[in-house]
Amino acid sequence: MNEQEETKETSQRSPFAGCAILLTALVVILFLVIFSVTVLFKQFDAIAQFTGEKAEGVTVVSLDDQEEELNDLAEKLELFRLAMRDGKAGELSLSVEEMNLAIAAYDLLKDLKGTMYVKEIKDGQLHLDISFRLNGKPRLAKDGEVGVIGSDSRYLNGVMIAAPGLLDGEVVLEVKDIQVEGKEVPKEFIAQMSPYRIAERYVGNDGIGMVMPKLTGVGLVEGAMRFEKKDGEKPKDTVSNADVDQAGKRLFTFLGVAASLFLLFVAVVIFVGLRLKKRGDA
Repeated sequence: MNEQEETKETSQRSPFAGCAILLTALVVILFLVIFSVTVLFKQFDAIAQFTGEKAEGVTVVSLDDQEEELNDLAEKLELFRLAMRDGKAGELSLSVEEMNLAIAAYDLLKDLKGTMYVKEIKDGQLHLDISFRLNGKPRLAKDGEVGVIGSDSRYLNGVMIAAPGLLDGEVVLEVKDIQVEGKEVPKEFIAQMSPYRIAERYVGNDGIGMVMPKLTGVGLVEGAMRFEKKDGEKPKDTVSNADVDQAGKRLFTFLGVAASLFLLFVAVVIFVGLRLKKRGDA
């Protein structure tokens, strides 16, 4: 065997290619981890620009001297519930005042109490005063906190403008805008919040959870929010799954493009390295 053949055989047995693949995989993993963490922290920094450190509690309707109104509301809700239970057609219209009264009075809606108030119905949309708790930027847990990682809560205090709709047998809010005084809420954040699953917690229970899958329509009519079930009609989603996935798809597309460009760069570097080594072995 001559010297040239020995050099060629040694080159073919070279572990460089295998090591290069392993190093590439490690570099890609490291890149994706660093990239994901960087994007996450940038997202938290962006959210901090239009959120506050404290909750600004929204209005809660007083129940004093509201006995007659509470009785009328309870009767209206019960008649609609019974119609749904028996499979009959039915319609329920709740005014702004009645919706706020229900939030204040019923334990079933206690999670909305102090965090959401129906301000008005205007131009076919709900205007809601909100004070939502959001997770803040991750940090090391303080003394007394459970776990290793903790965070300081942020609060979204402002006005949500939304339209009610149906999605998979559930009442949701299609968020059109979020207004925070003196601040601008990015469209990407608004899109990520829509549809807002205001009734997710009630899915499967005997009250609201029993009624929602039977609804054939929900909307705003004459200054009230109307829920209805019509004979011969099947429930139809007014918010599509495509709308639900739209914001998430944009994020994954961005991550995919970034990762692909990085992989292409690494591949070019490895290819050039292999070519140079081959020339050196020749």
